[in-house]
Amino acid sequence: MADETPLIPDQRRELLIKLLRGHAVLSVHQLTEMLGVSHMTVRRDIATLERQGRAVSVPGGVRIAGQLHEEPSFIDKSTMDQPAKLAIAERAAGLLNDNTTVYLDAGTTCQALVPHLVRHQGMTVVTNDFTTANALMGNPDIEVIHSGGRIEHANRSAVGRLAALTLGQLALDVAFVSTSSWDLTHGVTTPSAAKVEVKQAAMRSASRSVLLAGSVKYGTFGMYRVADLTGFDTLITDAGLPPSVRTALHERGVETSFAKAGTDEERAPKP
Repeated sequence: MADETPLIPDQRRELLIKLLRGHAVLSVHQLTEMLGVSHMTVRRDIATLERQGRAVSVPGGVRIAGQLHEEPSFIDKSTMDQPAKLAIAERAAGLLNDNTTVYLDAGTTCQALVPHLVRHQGMTVVTNDFTTANALMGNPDIEVIHSGGRIEHANRSAVGRLAALTLGQLALDVAFVSTSSWDLTHGVTTPSAAKVEVKQAAMRSASRSVLLAGSVKYGTFGMYRVADLTGFDTLITDAGLPPSVRTALHERGVETSFAKAGTDEERAPKP
């Protein structure tokens, strides 16, 4: 660095964030040269910024935490990070019991729970997701309740006040809630205002709320806030979450379960 006076840690971290705004992603090696400090110092700074929800570590480097302006479509989401989604669904399936009422939020991670549901007796599934409802349509052993409401075409789900009102009239044993963006600072957020009251209504109606959130979505945030991470009884994510974030979740008191992703064949439910 041109300035011979060493920066104090807070100044250095602000400079790191400024550098990330210009490059989006930087390696640890690049940052050591740009900041004129050791690898260990850079890694400590990255860990601090992660705890603050301002940056996210990636293999060998770091990226800036970014705002999500719109959610990916159903088609885009259905091809993303499948091993992690299957692993999260398998871990979540351990919370299922016979003769219970569960809510499956819209999204491909919650949809991955469907094959596990058919292994239980006396299940009632409540959902705002049309793909989930359609997948269960041919199974007469599972009672299915769709929330209804305004259709969001891109995500094949129902959103808005009508869907929330339906969920408010039900007593759920467990609500599995999905998210497109989450971090420690903002909690669970969404760029869609119409999704907020649906997710919140499901959480209020459930005896237990479980957040299913992939690690690739960590460090992004939307305009509308759903809940703090501590508002969920359990968070289930995959093993890709950085160690510094794991530590921060523990310190914040967020009960977290980490699922290890394997191949699609390894994670598929056994008949």
